[in-house]
Amino acid sequence: MLKKYRLPIITVFSVLLIDQCIKLYIKANYPIGEAHRFFDWFRITFTENPGMAWGLEFGGDYGKLALSLFRIIAVFAGAFYIKKIVNDKEHKGFIVCVSLILAGALGNILDSAFYGVVFGPSSEYEIAAFMPEGGGYAGFLQGHVVDMFYFPIFEGNFPTWFPIWGGEHFEFFNAIFNFADMAISFGVGIILVFQNFFFKSKLTIEEKAPPIDEQPVNESSSNS
Repeated sequence: MLKKYRLPIITVFSVLLIDQCIKLYIKANYPIGEAHRFFDWFRITFTENPGMAWGLEFGGDYGKLALSLFRIIAVFAGAFYIKKIVNDKEHKGFIVCVSLILAGALGNILDSAFYGVVFGPSSEYEIAAFMPEGGGYAGFLQGHVVDMFYFPIFEGNFPTWFPIWGGEHFEFFNAIFNFADMAISFGVGIILVFQNFFFKSKLTIEEKAPPIDEQPVNESSSNS
C-alpha cells in the first residue's frame, strides 16, 4: 500500500535527515554567533530563531505554543493533501515540491518540539550541552529553531545622496536560514515557475480521453 507513496516518503525523510544532521552538528559544536567564512558570499553563522520567520516573536510563551500548534496542524493538513494528490495521480514534480514544503515545515517543528528539552542553552561563550543534568533550556514546543546558512551575495554602501540610508552599509540577502527553510523555498519556487507544466500535463491527458457516452460502440456487439 505504501508503494505508491514512496516518492513523497523518500523526499520527506531525505530532507529531514539532512536538515537534522546539520542542525545537530551546529548546535553541538558552535557557540551562538560563531561564523565560518567559506567565500565572500557563503558563510556559516550559528543563530537561533525563537519565534516566527525572520526572528519575529509574538505573545511570549503562549504565542510560541500557539505558533507550534498551528505548525503541527498545518503539517497534518499537508500530509493529507499529499495523499490526495498522489491518489489523483498529479505530476510527480508537483508531488515532490509539496513534499519539500511539508518536510521543511516538519524539520522546523522538530527544533521547537525537542531541542529545548534535550539541549542546554547556547551562548556566545558556551556550546550547548546535550541532555544536561538540570534539564533543557525550554519545555516541549518551546525550543528555538537552529539557523546557520548566510549568503550575503552583495554588500556595500548606499550612495550619500540616497534618501534615509545615504552612506550606510547594506547587505543584499542578509537573512540567516536553515536547510528546512531552503526546502520550503525551493518547493514554493518550483511550483510557481513550473505550475503550467505540472497542471497542463494532467489536463492534456483528461482532454484526450473521450467522455463515456461518446465511447465507440463495438460493432460486433451492436450487430448481435
